[in-house]
Amino acid sequence: MNKFGDLKTKSIKELEEIAQQVRQKILETVSKNGGHLSSSLGATDIIVAMHAVFDATKNPFIFDVSHQAYAHKLVTNRWDNFDTLRQFSGLSGYTKPKESKSDYYMAGHSSTSISIATGAAKAIALKGEDDERLPLALIGDGSMSAGMVYEAMNELGDRKYPAIIILNDNEMSIASPIGALSRILSQKMASPFYQKFKAKTKEMLDALPDGATYLAKRFEESFHLITPGILFEELGLEYIGPIDGHNIESLVETLKLARDLKRPVIIHAQTTKGKGYEVAEGSGSDKEHWHGVGAFDVETGNSKKKSAPKASTAIFSETLVELADRDEKVVGVTAAMPSGTGLSEAMAKYPNRFWDVAIAEQHAVTSMGPLAKEGFKPFCAIYSTFLQRGYDQVIHDICLMNLGVAFAIDRAGIVGEDGETHQGVFDISFLRAIPNMTIFAPSSDTTMKLAMEFAKDFPTPCAFRYPRGAFTSQDENATPFELGKSHVLQEGEDILFIGYGNGVGRAEETAKLLKANPTILDLRFVKPLDKESLLSLAQTHKKWYVFSDSAKMGGVGSALLEFLNELKISDIELDSFEYEDNFITHGNTKLVEESLGILPEQLAKKIEGKNND
Repeated sequence: MNKFGDLKTKSIKELEEIAQQVRQKILETVSKNGGHLSSSLGATDIIVAMHAVFDATKNPFIFDVSHQAYAHKLVTNRWDNFDTLRQFSGLSGYTKPKESKSDYYMAGHSSTSISIATGAAKAIALKGEDDERLPLALIGDGSMSAGMVYEAMNELGDRKYPAIIILNDNEMSIASPIGALSRILSQKMASPFYQKFKAKTKEMLDALPDGATYLAKRFEESFHLITPGILFEELGLEYIGPIDGHNIESLVETLKLARDLKRPVIIHAQTTKGKGYEVAEGSGSDKEHWHGVGAFDVETGNSKKKSAPKASTAIFSETLVELADRDEKVVGVTAAMPSGTGLSEAMAKYPNRFWDVAIAEQHAVTSMGPLAKEGFKPFCAIYSTFLQRGYDQVIHDICLMNLGVAFAIDRAGIVGEDGETHQGVFDISFLRAIPNMTIFAPSSDTTMKLAMEFAKDFPTPCAFRYPRGAFTSQDENATPFELGKSHVLQEGEDILFIGYGNGVGRAEETAKLLKANPTILDLRFVKPLDKESLLSLAQTHKKWYVFSDSAKMGGVGSALLEFLNELKISDIELDSFEYEDNFITHGNTKLVEESLGILPEQLAKKIEGKNND
């Protein structure tokens, strides 16, 4: 049951009170569970206004990225269980249709909303429901840096399907307001009179001979140049704004006007990230910190995070700076995640050699190709889940040219509370199929440094992956990486544990729980494989167990089976403990792994059972 009832029946004062209650609930919950805070607080008033004008069960509410949709969850029947947000078996941190009929689409990556709204508008038109339904897309200004947004607006503006795009401008103004004049013009542009006047003017101009319309058209163009939103107008979208994204009365009035236009409209709403929580209303690095947080103390804003081993991202960051210190040819790029990928330190020290290109993974990948061609050594640092967005560019612009770009794949494996849209499980599977690509993985702090040393001097495309958080193995006596060479960590009996990346640590922990004494191999390279060592081990070890934080289909186990099949080796019994062919839910990583049956104690029981058969 909805705690607040139908928001369309509420007064403006009641809506403002609801928005305040929602903000407080978000703050209390995120301070305990962690999550996306500042963007959710900033979007609250807009979302309350959306629900005050439209029915989310009828009109597609589309969020980009849906981490800003916490308020939407709270006003659509999820208040009572909101404290389970991002918890295992609890509410998702993103919109999820299986969770509520008010959630139209899943969205964990940015810049998809306008394409989804365009598709929804097409479907609505084909079904003849134009007068009853209208798609609404809420998109942040950061998401506007991706090319997909403009591809969608180009078609939507051309086809003129009715839709409303709300631009939540919370950090940079892409269409700067010009004082009082801008506010007056924006209000006029939002009025029915202005829209009718504009339409009539266009009819009159179109009816006049070409020569007579020249001065009139120049006047109209000059008028638009002093108004914000000319880009959107040129794309064929009606533009309203900028408006105050925290003024619910203004938001409600504007949404009603946009609804009645029956055309594609963009509403430019300016907001403050972290609105209502002064600690999060900072600037610069503070804003990036409060975008996504762990548990914290509400009074002070201090993190409740316990001390933990150094994260693999921190090792990457330190090593990258060391490599850049020694070699001026080392450069790098990230796509809107300088802090998350650890590139921020290198950017601060060498601003002309390391770049953040905003939410544009395709551009990030392709732009590194010419740098490699010109003799530089690019490190392209992107989360596993986001590298999926640059897949064509990896193939077409890097590997086809056989250029020496090193892909540093962060957040490989299970990432916990962010869930299905963010689990980094597919990179091995989709990269292994690409010619010219070399794929390897460190398994410890020491091998992370060694892997990066190898990548720096490697002349052709390569990719190495590492987990969120710390490595579970600590191989202090590791040897340097050699192309296609594995490393034996422990000599044992006739059982072979093959670990890859962070899977090495799981193999080691599992081995400690067994009566048997397996040989443990750090595979290091999944492409090319160490065929010589594997062939030798196949003579003495007939049971192989694969440990890797990756999808089973096309993963490490698949590569090993292909190798055994190629050499017609049929007496090896191979079991892979990679992820099955399902999207993996959100929640505490250990609980998620337990649900998948891949904790060391669970794997030890499975192996003991097989060995006793």
